[in-house]
Amino acid sequence: MFTLHDRLKADTTEIAKLRLSIALLMNDSSFPWVILVPMRAGVRELHDLAPPDRAVLMEETAAASRAIERLYRPDPINIGALGNIVPQLHIHVVGRNKKDRAWPGPVWGSGAPVPYPEAALKAALASLKKAFQDELARF
Repeated sequence: MFTLHDRLKADTTEIAKLRLSIALLMNDSSFPWVILVPMRAGVRELHDLAPPDRAVLMEETAAASRAIERLYRPDPINIGALGNIVPQLHIHVVGRNKKDRAWPGPVWGSGAPVPYPEAALKAALASLKKAFQDELARF
């Protein structure tokens, strides 16, 4: 049975459940930062997913990228799967801006997170949920 890792629960808010993954918004308003977690028990690495699930995860990652691009107009989008602290497969999709606090380095360890104010969190979640619906209608 799939259970979201406690660290991800603590650091994020659910945007939506997708075909394979749960889409989460990282509670750091410094970056448009979505995390996709395949809802499969015991999956730690990308190669642990069955080939059809890997294909779906790639499409969901592309949808998250397009949603971030459309909503936030980042300079680049960074995508990564780092499981050093959280031993559950999760994909980070982060919109970067040349003026963000971590530029040009990685977002990890770049300073304390800046939590979303409640109204901004609700607005971001609503925008991202709609963007995901639009993007995922493509496949």
